[in-house]
Amino acid sequence: MLEKNTKIYIAGHRGLVGSAIWNNLKERGYDNLVGRTHKELDLTDQIAVRQFFDKEKPDAVVLAAAFVGGIMANSLYRADFIMQNMMIQCNIIDNAFSHGVKKLLFLGSTCIYPKNAPQPMTEDVLLTSPLEYSNEEYAIAKIAGLKMCESYNLQYGTNYIAVMPTNLYGPNDNFHLENSHVMPAMMRKIYLAKLIHEEHWNTIRKDLDKRPVEDINGSSSKEDILHILTKYGIYDNKVLLWGSGTPLREFLWSEDMADASVHILLNVDFKDIIGIDKYSSVFYGTSTNGVVDRNNSVGRGGAIPSLGEIRNCHINIGTGKELSIKSLSHLVAKALDFKGNIVFDSSKPDGTPRKLVNVDKLHSLGWKHKVEIEDGITRLYQWYRENLK
Repeated sequence: MLEKNTKIYIAGHRGLVGSAIWNNLKERGYDNLVGRTHKELDLTDQIAVRQFFDKEKPDAVVLAAAFVGGIMANSLYRADFIMQNMMIQCNIIDNAFSHGVKKLLFLGSTCIYPKNAPQPMTEDVLLTSPLEYSNEEYAIAKIAGLKMCESYNLQYGTNYIAVMPTNLYGPNDNFHLENSHVMPAMMRKIYLAKLIHEEHWNTIRKDLDKRPVEDINGSSSKEDILHILTKYGIYDNKVLLWGSGTPLREFLWSEDMADASVHILLNVDFKDIIGIDKYSSVFYGTSTNGVVDRNNSVGRGGAIPSLGEIRNCHINIGTGKELSIKSLSHLVAKALDFKGNIVFDSSKPDGTPRKLVNVDKLHSLGWKHKVEIEDGITRLYQWYRENLK
């Protein structure tokens, strides 16, 4: 258990998950929290990240920062998805090690699993068959991140834990139509289609001022607004969504994800995950100035060679429940009181047909989700409307 005065750096503290983890820690009495916006600290800048760690010297790190987006963004920006995420992860994890950080929590994604993995997916199906092509680069970056955590633990005896959350949604979600995930994109599309039909143009303009679409904002002409919204499948009382609507997805409320993450950060160590009571937590030496000696490693090739292969030490975080994208659209429409048409464009890619995680390991570590999907959708809609004011 980390002491209440532990200095914890949360990378990505303004994002969907990072902000929820920040708030959860605050509620638990952890006030010594450190965060930097992208403008204040570019996590892809190796020198800047090292200087940050030199100055702040955090005791624990939560790596919730990432370059993320939905299926459209993954298709368009493949190089960015692999390169930017790899740079962020390498910079933070290696600096955490070289500065003697006691505990690190790395947040990945369940897209790490093969496209046709047996369902529900256990941690052990990682790297057993090909990935879904549409998000391959992001998945490879996240696999590299969890393997970095695992490898540092085995070589140096660090205490870095990797968690793989399912599809998340909640306060501070990304609703930008160009690169958001399925839930917020769907909700915003349905909301705008409803507003067009009801001719609530003041609200539409507020929405576009808050979140412009390409170069169109609330000051643009009505014709330009309608034109750009049409490009993204938003019409008068009608919404066009990508894919067939048949893929099955699991969704987790972001504040539940935060609670699970903080539970693991505070209560779970690497030895608990691999099930070894006498796993030593000290396999590296430090010099008098606090710099880690990378050559003083007892456990090269595996901290305890006699144990054989240790792999798949990450933890799935989810609900263990799923529904189709089409069913999700009906729940969103109901929450928004949308009476229009929802049409699916089956010529567009579906992505992975099914993606449900097995959460037995998570439950064995003492945590279960609380917010069900119907309640979560209503909460998200309320948050979205309140944040237009």
